Amino acid sequence: MHKMTALRQASSIPDFQVLGVRVHAIQIPETIARIEQWIASRENGHYVAFTGMHGVTEARRDARFRHILNTADLVVPDGMPLVWLSRWHNHPLRRRVYGPELMQAFCEKTRSQYRHFFYGGDSGVANDLAQTLRRQYGIVVAGTYAPPFRPLSLIEENEIVACVNAAAPDLLWVGLSTPKQERWMFEYREKLTVPVMLGVGAAFDLNSGKLRQAPAWMRENGLEWLFRLLIEPRRLWKRYLVAIPTSMWNVFLELLHGRKTEQTINEKYKIGESLSRNSSIARSKEEVSAKPGATLNE
Repeated sequence: MHKMTALRQASSIPDFQVLGVRVHAIQIPETIARIEQWIASRENGHYVAFTGMHGVTEARRDARFRHILNTADLVVPDGMPLVWLSRWHNHPLRRRVYGPELMQAFCEKTRSQYRHFFYGGDSGVANDLAQTLRRQYGIVVAGTYAPPFRPLSLIEENEIVACVNAAAPDLLWVGLSTPKQERWMFEYREKLTVPVMLGVGAAFDLNSGKLRQAPAWMRENGLEWLFRLLIEPRRLWKRYLVAIPTSMWNVFLELLHGRKTEQTINEKYKIGESLSRNSSIARSKEEVSAKPGATLNE
């Protein structure tokens, strides 16, 4: 039932397509408002994907992951390239929906109004994040859980479900990185009695203080990737120097094809309009010539 409601709500939010991935043209205040609506409805299983070009790249290579993104209740543009693309599609977004910033903005706005559960990160990171946000904003921490870096056994999966459901959170923050966190939310969305799950990835490390953030001017101008590459070159070089540039080239081709298609449609429309006008003139001439003594002024 909740999915039908979510689809109706999501349909009211403008969106655009990037290599087969639907991205919602939304900003942080509207995202927070939508999250609160879902909590108030007490419908379980909503999930929000924070997506940049990395997520789009993964979705291009993996059809199932693309389906998971397109099934999400919200896919927010967590990356300046998607903001720029939104403007190309006539959605004048000013800023990205940056996961760490949304987490802090939500906690600052709602304070102790909701119960928060934190799932993910290295050992101790989820707890550090929870305590940091509790000190800063007075949030209510329902629980934390740091899963092992390996596939979970069936017993562990059942334990996690029981642990989260017993804690009765209103929100479940998931920090497993893309695409793992989106797959996890999709898989568990019907097992957990949680209104909203949010896959915020690096927000766990950044907002807990474990990882240093890029300067604001780099984040706001599409250069955070360079900062992260310099911090973690061995882990991120292939993503930022091979995979994402390849996807950006494909985005360019998609936009170029779309522009050519639009031009073709416009040309066909103009030709059709011209033919229709000429046909009308010809019919008028025939009608006038059929009347004795009539003339036609063109």
